[in-house]
Amino acid sequence: MALVFRQLFDARSATYTYLLADPETREAVLIDPVFEHARRDAALIRELELRLRYTLDTHVHADHVTGASMLRAWTGCRIAISAASGASGMDIALRDGDRIRFGEHALEARATPGHTNGCITFLLDGARAAFTGDALMIRGAGRTDFQQGDPHRLYRSIVDVIFKLPDECLIYPAHDYRGLTSSSVGEERRHNPRIGGTRDENDFVGYMRNLHLPHPKQMDAAVPANLRCGDIETSSAVPERAWGPLRYTYAGIDEIEPEWVAEHADALQIVDVREPHEFIGGLGHIPSAMLIPLSELPRRAAELDRDRPIVTVCRSGGRSAQGVVLLEKAGFAKVANLAGGMLAWRERGLPTS
Repeated sequence: MALVFRQLFDARSATYTYLLADPETREAVLIDPVFEHARRDAALIRELELRLRYTLDTHVHADHVTGASMLRAWTGCRIAISAASGASGMDIALRDGDRIRFGEHALEARATPGHTNGCITFLLDGARAAFTGDALMIRGAGRTDFQQGDPHRLYRSIVDVIFKLPDECLIYPAHDYRGLTSSSVGEERRHNPRIGGTRDENDFVGYMRNLHLPHPKQMDAAVPANLRCGDIETSSAVPERAWGPLRYTYAGIDEIEPEWVAEHADALQIVDVREPHEFIGGLGHIPSAMLIPLSELPRRAAELDRDRPIVTVCRSGGRSAQGVVLLEKAGFAKVANLAGGMLAWRERGLPTS
């Protein structure tokens, strides 16, 4: 059965976020979203023309704040997390065996406590894949030294639940600190150095009680926020800048539509980054635009006013997107790319010189 699947990453906390969607109905779910990447995730969902139905958290995280509440405010999706997590503010309190459906697909919640009381593994379409959170990791397992951690309980969760899945079931964890992206039940049952092979419960408990790891840096802020499903003060803010209706793209660039730029041109600095012959060529240029070719932009950025918003322009929106990057590196905060460039400008019949 076809599936839209994306594995996204937060380098700061080494967290994986998973986007899954039905290609026919366009219904989507997002597993373990990260607060700082909510704009990225929303942009990807919009660009793929999906409809986010649910955010799912595998547990109450200690190393990052979930993006669940922010995404709910922006998209109207529903938040689901374990009933045993102690969290409030969710729309669905999941229990063992509950199913979350999106189109023709389903994720089954299986309780796998031990890292925390509320840890859940999500099984895709029976046992096609398992999103194991911080229970089973790639050649590792979630720590058990804080937040209701219990190595005996985690051992039973892995052995009695996850390791009972078919060998070919893919494993997708919530974290990996070495850049490993996925594994399988068979691999981990054979090769996991903490719980695989001939290792028994005493071996596992002894290993886990002697990790001696520092606590996560964001723990004191993350846990209270995640007990409210990420509902912190800024989570209801709209994903726009104050100076205009910007649209953030999955490429990490703010864009703005030509019609709005035409209506507000007097308040903007419009920077055309094409070459001089293009500026006066067949497509023309926006009447108030100033010409600064892309190759000259880093050197000439000082000519621009840091307090007035800047819109970069080129033929199609490609080179001007790099112009946004260069200006942001130079310290300009109010910068956006003209969506579609001069091609879109001319197509919509807007004035040119």
